Amino acid sequence: MKVLLVNGSPNKKGCTYTALKEIEKTLNEENIDTELYWVGLKPISGCTACKACAKTGRCAVNNIVNDFLDIAKDSDGFIFGSPVHYASTSGSIKSFMDCAFYTDLLSGGKSFYLKPAAAVVSARRAGTTAAFDQLNKYFTHAEMPVISSRYWNMVHGAEPEDVEKDLEGLQIMRVLARNMAWFLKCKEAGIKAGVPFPTNEERTLTNFIRD
Repeated sequence: MKVLLVNGSPNKKGCTYTALKEIEKTLNEENIDTELYWVGLKPISGCTACKACAKTGRCAVNNIVNDFLDIAKDSDGFIFGSPVHYASTSGSIKSFMDCAFYTDLLSGGKSFYLKPAAAVVSARRAGTTAAFDQLNKYFTHAEMPVISSRYWNMVHGAEPEDVEKDLEGLQIMRVLARNMAWFLKCKEAGIKAGVPFPTNEERTLTNFIRD
């Protein structure tokens, strides 16, 4: 089993990375394989809703999204991390996730379906809960079980050295990792025992205008 940890910070080895590394260490102790994926510094276009992905299964504007989805197909769980920018996620992770999740949805893919996910945010001081809520909305839309810790998944600090002193924040990361590992093992046991996946209804789309 493998969990893909996505670093949505422009700083490759900053505070968000420090939080993800604490999660990675604990997951490895639980015999769960991991891979760290950095979205990088290159510009990532926001989704243009061109819907080309519905035909090709590939994002027409972001190669990094296609590279990620190739890896995601073989991953069993996900942790998406972001710093807080003006009480929101980073611009790069927002554009990245918009395109990745929309591409998977329109192409009928199963990169995320019923795979557990969690969000992690880092901030110097505030804005964490708003960014945390923003990330979790992707998971519930994609039918992903959301893994919790014993508090909201956040760390505090302006520098990685500060995060390393955030003892409660680091503990939250470790508890999150153990909960993720437990869920993955339970899911695997359920599949081996023959527990079927839920009946998957065809998607019904409506708007708020009624004739």
